[in-house]
Amino acid sequence: MNNKVLITGITGQDGAYLARDLIEKGYQVFGAVRRGSTPKTERLRYLGLIDKINFIGLEITEFSNVLYTLSDLKPRYIYNLAAQSFVADSFQHPQLTTNVNYLGVLNILESMKISGIDCDLYQASTSEMYGEVLTDPQDELTPFNPMSPYAIAKCAAHYLIINYRKAYGMRASSGILFNHESELRGREFVTRKITTKLSEIKYGNSGALQLGNMSSVRDWGYAPDYVKGMQQICEAKTKDDYVMATNRVVSVRDFLSLASIGFGFDPVFDGEGLSEKCIDKKSGIVLAEVSKKYFRPSDVNYLRGDYKKIKKALGWQPTTTLEEMIYKMVSFDSDFYIGKGHKVVV
Repeated sequence: MNNKVLITGITGQDGAYLARDLIEKGYQVFGAVRRGSTPKTERLRYLGLIDKINFIGLEITEFSNVLYTLSDLKPRYIYNLAAQSFVADSFQHPQLTTNVNYLGVLNILESMKISGIDCDLYQASTSEMYGEVLTDPQDELTPFNPMSPYAIAKCAAHYLIINYRKAYGMRASSGILFNHESELRGREFVTRKITTKLSEIKYGNSGALQLGNMSSVRDWGYAPDYVKGMQQICEAKTKDDYVMATNRVVSVRDFLSLASIGFGFDPVFDGEGLSEKCIDKKSGIVLAEVSKKYFRPSDVNYLRGDYKKIKKALGWQPTTTLEEMIYKMVSFDSDFYIGKGHKVVV
């Protein structure tokens, strides 16, 4: 029995949690890393997985490299999580974003088709494809309306999956994942930016957290829940595309308030627009303020997903509440700053 699994983007939040689950299930996990680079393995190290993963060099933007790797490895499952995943950066690097997020997927699909390997593919799609939303909530039938180079490239890749599945009978599916966070989220993303900065304010002498649009609303779930859904999608006999979400929304302001309370602050908000600040009522310390620097050229203000299709078809649903997730993130960053528990910076 072929138990080989290839994960691109294995060093990211989702890749690390996915690798942990698959190793526990007895799969032989191969992690793709870019050749010539020093992989950021802190998450895998924190989860105790470094010695349990077979790392291979793979550059998904180079077709010959992808074709040779897949033909040689012959994985049973491929999870394509590799991406230029920071939306703000896609405005600065649109060509790079397109090459990785779209052409990389095309290279994988073409390589699977040419090599004829017996393989199932999971593609990481994103709620950002909905952009300026046309229905509420958003499900698999909601039209896409992307508002960034990142979302446009992901839309194109999403349609590639559908096309190759219908045209060539390829076993390929996409998960349209709404925002999902955790203790292992990158610090450049707003939720983890909030918890790490509040830790610095609580236990050090840091300045105020700088945020963009605090009125932006998102559907936030817990990443370990979502990687379980990825596996259900990839291993399902019938190939299809599914939304994973919580159907609950809060604003960046609300997330900041809940995290602040978790750190023992008493947050109050003062001012509007670029003048808005979050202040700790007990100490008078400015916890956060708005900076024009963090506004995108075109922004997505509201996303809320409907996961009824995947619940009905595959039995998946979120199990961790927003409050539980925030508590985990606050505890993780608190432990690091006060010298308890882990010593790994992720």
